[in-house]
Amino acid sequence: MSDTTAATWLTQEAYDRLTAELAHLEGEGSAEVIERIAAARDEGDLKENGGYHAAREEQAKQAARIRELKEKLRNVQIGTPPDNGVVEPGMVVTAVVAGDEMVFLLGSREIAGSSDIEVYSPTSPLGAAINGTMIGDSTSYTAPNGRVIEVKITGAKPFEG
Repeated sequence: MSDTTAATWLTQEAYDRLTAELAHLEGEGSAEVIERIAAARDEGDLKENGGYHAAREEQAKQAARIRELKEKLRNVQIGTPPDNGVVEPGMVVTAVVAGDEMVFLLGSREIAGSSDIEVYSPTSPLGAAINGTMIGDSTSYTAPNGRVIEVKITGAKPFEG
């Protein structure tokens, strides 16, 4: 693993869900779209064939999702990060951000699954600023509008799903 690519922490449930989705898209999902394209192609003139164009668009979206899933699953660790107070992807963070307490998951929406927890990417301005900090640390980041936002980390626990 390179220094620039951190592992993605996924719960077993999230890993199983993403793996199943990938298998479906590469298998029967792909076959379904190919059949729809073939059926629409058989209808004749492709320039004015909405079904054909919709099926081709669906095929492109499916290919993009397959690439996205393969990338997410390429460098994955199953379980939860260590409960050592370090803020890292896979942790539920409690922080005072610009004077307001927030609780959110540092990671990706994929990790959160059906949970309604707010999610911040480690590459977002807030996520990048707090990634690697510890409980009790203070830091700041520059928001897209140019304001400097102060952040104090008050808690960090592994996301349990």
